[in-house]
Amino acid sequence: MQENPGPQLPYGAQYSYPPVPPSRSWFLPAPGGARFDHLARNDAARPWRAIVGTLALAALFFVVAAVVIYAGAVVAMFLGVSAPLDVERELFGDPVFGLAVTLLSIAAVLPFVFGAAALVQRRRPGTLSSVAGRLRWTWLSGCVGLAVLALVVGQVVQVLALALSGEEYAGMFGWVGWARFLPALIVIVLLVPFQAAAEEYIFRGWFLQAVGAHVRNPVWAILIGSALFASLHGYSWAGLAEVFVFGAVMGWLAVRTGGLEAAIALHVMNNMLAFGLSAASGDLRDALIQSRVEVPWQAQVGVVAQLGLYVFGVLYLAKKRSIGTISG
Repeated sequence: MQENPGPQLPYGAQYSYPPVPPSRSWFLPAPGGARFDHLARNDAARPWRAIVGTLALAALFFVVAAVVIYAGAVVAMFLGVSAPLDVERELFGDPVFGLAVTLLSIAAVLPFVFGAAALVQRRRPGTLSSVAGRLRWTWLSGCVGLAVLALVVGQVVQVLALALSGEEYAGMFGWVGWARFLPALIVIVLLVPFQAAAEEYIFRGWFLQAVGAHVRNPVWAILIGSALFASLHGYSWAGLAEVFVFGAVMGWLAVRTGGLEAAIALHVMNNMLAFGLSAASGDLRDALIQSRVEVPWQAQVGVVAQLGLYVFGVLYLAKKRSIGTISG
């Protein structure tokens, strides 16, 4: 029995199949022509999403830190590093091990920031990095060079201010030898970039954009985020003021340059220099306990010179390289 061959088409005609419905992606498109702080203004933008995401990240920040520190204490016990959490509020008896655990406790939050953007705000995590939807590595490398120059100038100005005021500055540049310095240097180079980047993605990435999704002017997001950033540090009032100003300038640069590259570069190099000098001079133990860190007024002069030079250099180089500041 012959099967029904189906409908006959004229010679040369093509059969028209039913159209396939387009697949709906979980990620909603980023708004076009938007500033960096407005990249979360997609179709799913609701105030509750910004609030829930921010509270969840705040809780995770402390939970992850507690888990990492507890895990570090267990590892220290098995390795015989020394008794952790002693009466002097030192994290661990060995300062290099304590530095590694401290940096990891912050760096480990970074994946959760990306997850919050993807799951709560339904946007691609790359929009946390820049208006290009990714981290602009060439621009980041240029900012790293500027950061090194600005930090060197800031240190020179600080030393000059100390010398002119009759204060001692030789202790800033001590040397404990390679045997003690090299382990700390390895930890600093491997972990500081992730620790500093995590803080930038939280405060100048997530928070700035979570508020910017519903507020036109970025000033409030920058100021509030900088205050929250400073509150997590245990310095004296002078040190807290310095951290607040640093956060505000980095937030402003993120908006002006359309991404986190400039903020990440200076934050990474600043922390590398600070921990590196402390490790080289044998003061790493005190550097891990922020309440022990004294910030003289001469240091503020160096910071002003450092930030001023860096801001000028970043804005000049961004204009020269035509760095994008709005989304496509």
